[in-house]
Amino acid sequence: MPVEPFQIHIAQSVLNDLRTRLEQTRWPDAAEEAGWNYGTNREYLQEILSYWSREFDWRKQEKYLNGFSQFRADVGGLAIHFIRERGRGPRPMPLILTHGWPSSFFEMTKIIPLLTDPVSFGGDAADAFDVVVPSLPGCGFSQRPIRRKMTLKAISDIWAELMINALGYQRFGAHGGDIGAGVATSLGRSHSEYLTGIHILAVGSPFLGRGAAPLTLAELAYQSKVRSWEQEEGAYEHQQSTRPQTLAYGLNDSPAGLAAWILEKFRSWSDCGGDIERRFSKDELLTNLTIYWVTETINSSIRLYYDHRYYEKSASLFQRVGVPTGVTLTVESVNQAPREWAERTYNVQRWTALPRGGHFAAFEEPELLAEEIRAFFRPLRDRI
Repeated sequence: MPVEPFQIHIAQSVLNDLRTRLEQTRWPDAAEEAGWNYGTNREYLQEILSYWSREFDWRKQEKYLNGFSQFRADVGGLAIHFIRERGRGPRPMPLILTHGWPSSFFEMTKIIPLLTDPVSFGGDAADAFDVVVPSLPGCGFSQRPIRRKMTLKAISDIWAELMINALGYQRFGAHGGDIGAGVATSLGRSHSEYLTGIHILAVGSPFLGRGAAPLTLAELAYQSKVRSWEQEEGAYEHQQSTRPQTLAYGLNDSPAGLAAWILEKFRSWSDCGGDIERRFSKDELLTNLTIYWVTETINSSIRLYYDHRYYEKSASLFQRVGVPTGVTLTVESVNQAPREWAERTYNVQRWTALPRGGHFAAFEEPELLAEEIRAFFRPLRDRI
């Protein structure tokens, strides 16, 4: 399976078109003193879009991204883009990191050096990893799938083929949050013979049907918290999992619309206390947005939600995951499951609650997360 080196270079005409569209944004009105209560704040969006148009330097960010070893490989009939950085240690463990939505492979760039070269950050060379960071199918610089049924199971099959057949690893670990946690979970279910273990930031719903143990008080409280979160924050998921194509026309045509849709999530889901730039600089936010814009992948990225809802085999979602599992909880309210909830599905070997950091933990708290990943996989290294 050929693996080809890859470098990012966006045509200047694409960047010029983006600037023109930003300058020609037709702005809606806003209620007085609305803040963020009605959705993305207009004043902040105007500020960051002005910066995007007049000051943001994509070429600088492109150079930074091209400092990582990037490749593309035809896997499962799709051209999959990925970073692969070799570990600096006596026996690096292969580890695949999967991003979620509305993130991209860019989220993992802060944590990659911490995992590949722990000595440079005060760690032990024995904790080094060979790190592989793919872009989800239809995200970033991976090919946009046209066929249906790009489910978590389908993505995990592609990842296994990438790691085993394309890159030649016999065994590997997997980490992910959000969609990435679902992919890691599916790897643990469907490809356990290759997995040393999985480390996740989000715990899915377990089987609660006939024969399941009664819910504890903590589990009942967690269910209530999730319902409240879905009522307040879940409109995006319902739209993306039912009518993504309708939404995509506006988001793919208007950078203002794309930014409004994605920036709201970065503010609401991160541990920023309502101040989005407490966690992310404008350049960081706009690098992620520009990746979505120049690759035209917003439609294919949100279509993953539809495929998960309608094509994922529900029975497989409730199968127990037998491989060793590490769970790290962030401060995101919907990510506060009690341990017994996770143990209904996973073989939990490590359980940690971070003191800070939200949905985008690899970018918000890379040092804390890297140490958790190292600690979880440390006793599993003899399984390589």
